[in-house]
Amino acid sequence: MPTPETIDPGPEFPPHVLREYALLADGERGALIGPHGDIAWMCAPHWDSDAVFSTLVGGGGTYAVTPLETRHVWGGFYETGSLIWHSRFITGAGPVECREALAFPGDADRVVLLRRILATDCPARVRVLLEPRGAFGDDRSRHVRQHNGVWTGRTGALRWRWTGAEAARTTRSENGRGEVLAFDLTVPPGGHHDLVLELSPHTLPDEAVDPDTAWAGTEEAWARACPQPAETIATRDAHHALAVLRGLTSSAGGMVAAATMCLPERAGAGRNYDYRYAWVRDQCYAGIAAARVGATGLLDTAVGFVAAKVLQDGPRLKPAYTVTGGPVPSERTLDLPGYPGGTDKVGNWVNQQFQLDVFGEALQLFAAAGQCDRLDGVGWRAVHTAVAAIEQLWNEPEAGIWEIDDRRWTHSRLACVAGLRAVAALPGARRDVTRFTSLADALLAETARTSLHADGYWQRAPDEPGVDAALLLPPVRGALPGSDPRTIATLRAVRQELALDEYVYRFRQDQRPLGEAEGAFLLCGFMMALAEHQQGHTARALRYFERNRAACGPPGLFSEEYDIIQRQMRGNLPQAFVHALLLECAGRLTETPPPLV
Repeated sequence: MPTPETIDPGPEFPPHVLREYALLADGERGALIGPHGDIAWMCAPHWDSDAVFSTLVGGGGTYAVTPLETRHVWGGFYETGSLIWHSRFITGAGPVECREALAFPGDADRVVLLRRILATDCPARVRVLLEPRGAFGDDRSRHVRQHNGVWTGRTGALRWRWTGAEAARTTRSENGRGEVLAFDLTVPPGGHHDLVLELSPHTLPDEAVDPDTAWAGTEEAWARACPQPAETIATRDAHHALAVLRGLTSSAGGMVAAATMCLPERAGAGRNYDYRYAWVRDQCYAGIAAARVGATGLLDTAVGFVAAKVLQDGPRLKPAYTVTGGPVPSERTLDLPGYPGGTDKVGNWVNQQFQLDVFGEALQLFAAAGQCDRLDGVGWRAVHTAVAAIEQLWNEPEAGIWEIDDRRWTHSRLACVAGLRAVAALPGARRDVTRFTSLADALLAETARTSLHADGYWQRAPDEPGVDAALLLPPVRGALPGSDPRTIATLRAVRQELALDEYVYRFRQDQRPLGEAEGAFLLCGFMMALAEHQQGHTARALRYFERNRAACGPPGLFSEEYDIIQRQMRGNLPQAFVHALLLECAGRLTETPPPLV
């Protein structure tokens, strides 16, 4: 290997506000691209593996394609119905573009990251940097060598290969970052240049990936996986939400709640979590939304994964699993600075929780599949297993949708009522109708006895009189009619107590004004749109829908929370259940709501 030169290969890549990151995903892992063409985050080979590029959270690893002109501005766009992203930079000399994707569908044990630098009517001049660093930056690349123009190396247990970088040289930066592969490239007008990075814990195939073949296969696979959804009120955003959900869903069936970990919900508040796992509730929301817009592939995957876990674990069903169905590891802290305002943890304490509502959400998903004639015998066995679990556990304290202290949360019980009523209405229920409806009636009566506020709305729990935005959803799902006085009173209470400028908060944490304790929950904003629509309040429903779907950056990705004062996204990115509820809203709000009776 040649002796490293000492040069300044370019700027460091500090974290940016979340609205400026785009997502690449292939179902098996995801990458975030920052506004300077840097891959700021990617775990390999799997969603919950250690990161090989982790500057987003204070770790190491660099892979950047950046205009040589330091004065440039960033933008970009997705190709419709896909997670093929175009980073687009405007420089003084003209535009520079880089088409980027993870080869789709992904191989579970082999990452293929495609980057194609495009020149339009002027030359595209870029600097390219690569330094894979496994274990969140602790494992530097070793055995780095070039043979026949192809670079190879290892970092930790990962082998990597980089093609299209014949001109790269090992350099040592003046700023102390360490050794990186770097080169400057000029692409002539009308031309393009391909870079392909492969990573795997196994020996890579002898033949490197052909970029033209990989690009063509990726385009075709996205077109098959994400056809345009049925009629919606926001066709482009609905199609994009569908692509995001598909990109977060593994071939093993599980859908990660988010591609990232430990992006803080509020600076210094300690609320930063690892969401690189499959939450049963979130996947149910995605499947229900997919059913609404005719995306049967995503619906079938959700039903298959959730049914398998219900049948495997029955009343011991966990709120979350790895995407392959394994247990979520326990939480531990990493020795990294973290994204500003947060700290870095891997694993999640949800593995110690019981959440009753997941059984109700699962039943709602199975019912949505049944309404589409896509619930088979395995699905019906899962229905009966979930019902038996509700019969056994419905009066036990549990952590609920917001995963806090154990109580008899009203939302969980009403979610179960909604699920029981939904499966009872399916033609296949037959002789079980009485069992399902009797249980739903009993749960509803007991919940009304213990958790109905004197003002007529559903309160959070028997010993918690406040209102909760999550309580908007069970009536939409059929727990009780839209015309029921308790439904109307709950909607009114949420509107008065938890809504501000058409954004909605989960619940009041304390006596501080809304927004000081936490950001608005975009999930709740879309729930509000559904609830207003159920009441026939079309204009209000559209206001909530439009307000919340605007709470994103140029790539159209949503985080969990939105700080409405600073107009900034908070929490992990992208948050799957927000995209799911946007998709469902886009489908439902095209319909005329049924008359209130």
